[in-house]
Amino acid sequence: MFTQIYQNIILKNPKSIFIILLITLLSFGYYSKDFRLDASSETLLIEGDPDLKYLKEITKRYGSKEFLILTYTPNGGMVSDVSINNLLSLKYKIQSLDWVHSVVTLLDIPLLNSSDAPLQERLSNFKTLKDEDVDKNRGFKEIISSPVFRNFVISEDGKTSGIIVNIKENDIVKDNINKTKEEIENIKDKIKKQNHQNIIEIRNVIKSYEDIGKIHLGGIPMIADDMMSFIKSDIIVFGIGVFLFIIVTLWFVFRKLIWIIVPISSCFFSVIIMMGILGLLGWKVTVISSNFIALMLILTMAMNIHMSTRFLQLREEFSDKSILELINLTTNKMFWPILYTVLTTVIAFLSLIFSGIKPIIDFGWMMTLGLITSFVITFTLLPTLINFVPEENISLKKYEDSKITSYFAKISQHNQKIIFIITFVILILSLIGISRLEVENSFINYFSKKTEIYKGMKLIDEELGGTTPLEIILKFPEKEKNKSDNDDEFEDWGDDDEQNDEKYWFTKDKINRISSVHNYLDSLPEVGKVLSFSSVIDVATILNNNKPLGTLEMGVLYTKIPESIKTEIIDPYISIKNNEARINLRIIDSQENLRRNDLIKKINLDLRNKIGLKEDEFKLAGVLILFNNLLQSLFKSQILTLGLVMIGIFSMFLILFKNVKLSLIGVVPNFIAAFFILGIIGLLGIPLDMMTITIAAITIGIAVDNSIHYIYRFKEEFDNNKDYHETLTLCHAKVGKAILNTSITIVFGFSILVLSKFIPTIYFGIFTGLAMLLAMILVLTLLPSLILMIKPFDK
Repeated sequence: MFTQIYQNIILKNPKSIFIILLITLLSFGYYSKDFRLDASSETLLIEGDPDLKYLKEITKRYGSKEFLILTYTPNGGMVSDVSINNLLSLKYKIQSLDWVHSVVTLLDIPLLNSSDAPLQERLSNFKTLKDEDVDKNRGFKEIISSPVFRNFVISEDGKTSGIIVNIKENDIVKDNINKTKEEIENIKDKIKKQNHQNIIEIRNVIKSYEDIGKIHLGGIPMIADDMMSFIKSDIIVFGIGVFLFIIVTLWFVFRKLIWIIVPISSCFFSVIIMMGILGLLGWKVTVISSNFIALMLILTMAMNIHMSTRFLQLREEFSDKSILELINLTTNKMFWPILYTVLTTVIAFLSLIFSGIKPIIDFGWMMTLGLITSFVITFTLLPTLINFVPEENISLKKYEDSKITSYFAKISQHNQKIIFIITFVILILSLIGISRLEVENSFINYFSKKTEIYKGMKLIDEELGGTTPLEIILKFPEKEKNKSDNDDEFEDWGDDDEQNDEKYWFTKDKINRISSVHNYLDSLPEVGKVLSFSSVIDVATILNNNKPLGTLEMGVLYTKIPESIKTEIIDPYISIKNNEARINLRIIDSQENLRRNDLIKKINLDLRNKIGLKEDEFKLAGVLILFNNLLQSLFKSQILTLGLVMIGIFSMFLILFKNVKLSLIGVVPNFIAAFFILGIIGLLGIPLDMMTITIAAITIGIAVDNSIHYIYRFKEEFDNNKDYHETLTLCHAKVGKAILNTSITIVFGFSILVLSKFIPTIYFGIFTGLAMLLAMILVLTLLPSLILMIKPFDK
């Protein structure tokens, strides 16, 4: 019934179908203008993560500006007149940019110990390094020994300083209430364009100062902008690279222009229509899905090579049939195997929706829609175009057998024991490697060492106290809101009631708790800079001639300190209103043996057991927690749901072949290939990340296509000759050649991903390509060997 409808509507009306396809192409091509990219930090977070909600609350409570950071390593000494003048000039140049709110440098740090004046006077009229009457060396020593600023704005060796560039809040962000989804997306696009322009401007400033020393740019806005550039570059490079490779492959396989034009047309139609669909749906391409165009080209090409190869084989076998009859025969024979290869690959990509991470979920849906689009185009455009080609241009020279597939056929028939032994060894090695898999990874290692992102982050990580932020929020019991036992001591101070209330907050218990947690965190080797109210107390102690301040003195000092200093160095670490304190620390991300999940568990455990805090008296927050949640979620959702992919694909085999034995031996080569690649990753000690963790599922989904084509053809040929060895030789010569050609296309197609600037994408390309190569070898050796041994067609 379906075949008759397909033949009457599609095959017999090539002109009408082609016009419909052209209209579809132009329609979706129009909407491809809405095809968008996204490299925001939200694309690397789990949707609905409660830790993200809590971090936003903390950020709002303690204040946080969007900023860029520059690392400045002058050619001369840091406190020489030349270096100070150069730094001052650089500061004012950056400050003159209209999008910059403020610039904080080494020259803006208040020097509270640079004179012998009374403390109150020093607090009210503090000096900085840029003031003329300041002893520069004494001031520099104060900063470099400061518990607050050492390893924060100045490296321990005093050779590198940080320059913080605070960015003005964008007016279009402020006016973001009661907007529609489309209006919000347009606002985000404007912000991205503005951010891109900002990064260009500040890089031009840096370039004009490159002769004064080494200056590197860092910060989330810069990373987001550079990643947008990476995504654009990857899409273009992957698309062009795969396109050129496909042309070369098609010429190598078919040696005729028509068999290059027809498959390339299918690829072009599929990709443009899919880009239009993405534009309509508002799905953005992220660094995770930047390879979707390359994948679509590869998988569409694989379908077209199978269809074209089968058509040419039938043309040679039935030379007396018309082109329409051959097309009809080809589509009849190839519809079900290609449909099932698409469905099995769809199952693999749909497994990505369990990740809980929006860009990975979107990638799964993108590829699902892309595969369906490619399938429809392959079975409409390809037969339509063949109908337009003059009959004399279709035939090739005599179809030649492949020496490679013939060699594999001989191995499968005469060396089964060796094949099974090698497979067993591969399986054992795979299991050993899988047992060593880790999901630990550092964001800094996602980028090439040549990129500005890597250079800036590495320097900040090693010299300025680490890169990945972690927050510890200490919550004090309600009873500690009450006045201290020394309330009467405050009565002689003539302050207003509100200031008195604030003074009462500084109790001995609170201060001791903050200090003990601070000191514990500072003792951890994975931790870089730790900042808290304890740091401020240490500075105050130094200013008080190294005499510890009592709770009374702390309270009074808090009320007397100028608002400008209080806002910068005290308010970010205590919240009297919420009766809590914040400890901010940064993790040294580039540390080789860093295990984030273990570190988080250790801190939680030690705060309870060593420090004696109760469960509800502290909470961890920050980017480290969000990043760790991402990795742990990936591990659970992808590695543990790999079994579901396997069950799904096995079920598809059962439906297609209606034979349990055949279904089992059909999935074995592909599962082994996926396990082997995971094993290799484990043995090499490469940590899994958001890209490499999806390799196993995707490999099974794509590689299983070869098994389907081989078994489907084997079953068809065996029904004719009832001889296993003869059928095996025949299948290797015919469908084996198509499997070889498509696999080579896929392997080399994936290898083009090594041109990416994003390390996870490079790993994804290398390991998926290797997995596909191994899967092809196993399908042409292990699979036929298993068929010969089990003989699943006897009944």
